[in-house]
Amino acid sequence: MAVPALTPRNTPPRSLPLREARTRLSQLVAMAELTDTVTVVTRDGDARPVAAIVPADAARSAAQARADADRLAEVTAGWARRLEAQREQAGRRHAAELRAMRAALAEVWAELERRAAPGDPELARLRAAHADRLAG
Repeated sequence: MAVPALTPRNTPPRSLPLREARTRLSQLVAMAELTDTVTVVTRDGDARPVAAIVPADAARSAAQARADADRLAEVTAGWARRLEAQREQAGRRHAAELRAMRAALAEVWAELERRAAPGDPELARLRAAHADRLAG
């Protein structure tokens, strides 16, 4: 089976008159399948498009497109709910861990103050360094 060629997605569709499209139909179908090429068919002598030869994946009805959009919105909303629940759960877990850490640090400082000599400058310096972690 042939592998689709890499083609830039911003290339405009080419336009062919019906008579030429009729003689090159097999080639145009192969190009649509292999390179995702879109060919607009016009009436002979009229530049207005009347039909298109497109890859099969691109030929969806309006109802299919709406159903796809509705399904995409439903899936997106589901993922948004899951992500929000995870964010809230992580926030609660983080807050609980922070409370536990602050309680443990307060116990350590209480023991240090009990064992250290009053007015120890090194202990005062360390306490000042941990002041933001003890606040809460």
